[in-house]
Amino acid sequence: IMAYTNIDDPSAFFQVALYNGTADINNAVTNDGNSDLQPDWLLFKHRTASDQDWYTVDSSRGSTKGLATNTNAAETTSSSATKDFQSFNTNGFTVGTPEDTNACNSIGTKAAWQWKANGGTTASNTEGDLRFVTVQANQDAGFSIVQCLGGQGTTAGHGLGVAPDVIIIKRLNATVGWYVYHKDVGTGKYLELSSDAAVVSQANSFNVAPTSTLFTGGTNIINSTDWFINYCFAEKQGYSKFGSYVGNAVVNGPFVYTGFKPAFIMTKPTNAVEGWGIYDYKRSGFNVYNDVLSPNNQTATYGGANYNFMDILSNGFKMRRATYGPNQSANYIYMAFAENPFVTSTGVPTTAR
Repeated sequence: IMAYTNIDDPSAFFQVALYNGTADINNAVTNDGNSDLQPDWLLFKHRTASDQDWYTVDSSRGSTKGLATNTNAAETTSSSATKDFQSFNTNGFTVGTPEDTNACNSIGTKAAWQWKANGGTTASNTEGDLRFVTVQANQDAGFSIVQCLGGQGTTAGHGLGVAPDVIIIKRLNATVGWYVYHKDVGTGKYLELSSDAAVVSQANSFNVAPTSTLFTGGTNIINSTDWFINYCFAEKQGYSKFGSYVGNAVVNGPFVYTGFKPAFIMTKPTNAVEGWGIYDYKRSGFNVYNDVLSPNNQTATYGGANYNFMDILSNGFKMRRATYGPNQSANYIYMAFAENPFVTSTGVPTTAR
């Protein structure tokens, strides 16, 4: 019998950490999953402050290089002893004193979403026509980080062995947005992670569908002799799902089957002007009131009785709000990662939340 999933413990590849800001130079945060996780891409947000940017760092660029998903700003470099991000640890990370990652406010004010690639070990890739391409890939988890220099082409190898379903691209040394390809949006179109805008149709943006070896940014995306960072994701049964659904604008909203109990869900309406929303299994311990944060703005957590967003279930998620959020009358795309597979490779089922 074919195993339902090859990933019985998703915490080996993705975890969420909630932690208290201390404003100390070295605030070490340890993950609490079933497996140790040394993260390679981290996304941070202050949960209770509406004046703090998002912050993201990855092990390919290194601990001194930061970006903010809610702005189009270029990459920042901090080599001081108190820099935002100090280190990628064997089971977590250490942050410094800046407010983006370690402000000392009320208890439990920070969230960090973490993905594992290849422990920071990169390799050169010459399969595409872009120059100086380095890749660190985790084929088991369907995740790779690709750094490349544009200017003489638009294709790069991604190292996943299968076609990626989602690609997030940011130009590092210029004030340019975060471009997002999603398989259910299709070619010649893009969304911006740093914007609440609907899908933009542009013939030379992601104009060729990704293959098992290459992705094509297009001349409207990779359009200069600058450096780019690319986060590539391929769906893995029982661990990750990248799909779409149609909102119905009623409290009894649509159910989205993922095949696992989600640990992380990110949604965006594609034909309406409304922000991205991130939900996870850590920030609210019960349904229906699952808190949401939006990576395209500085806003603090939305949550509580006035925000009946969704149920996180053993095999997917269900919309439970009649307006806005993840269930207005619009088309949506989503990204989801597992807390537990619905059924493990040995036939053990998970439980509902």
